[in-house]
Amino acid sequence: IFHSPGNVVTDDVPSHPDIFLYSARMMGVDVSKCVVVEDSVAGVTAAKAAGMRAIGFTGGSHCLPDHADKLIAAGADTVIDDMHLLPNALQ
Repeated sequence: IFHSPGNVVTDDVPSHPDIFLYSARMMGVDVSKCVVVEDSVAGVTAAKAAGMRAIGFTGGSHCLPDHADKLIAAGADTVIDDMHLLPNALQ
């Protein structure tokens, strides 16, 4: 776990909601106000289990054409393929 002054927390395997709950607690933010940007099915599943909004990300070179469908099936509220689209996705 890495916690920077910019409020970025990361974990190599976000398969449980713990890392997301920890992040919200460290920042003093209610989980219902949190948004997780994830490129993995496990991460989206964990974010939703934590009670957070999940934005799927398919812009990585490892993402295959059906990856967006998998993230939506896991519970992603929306999916983006470019971080420039994040501001609109947050609205």
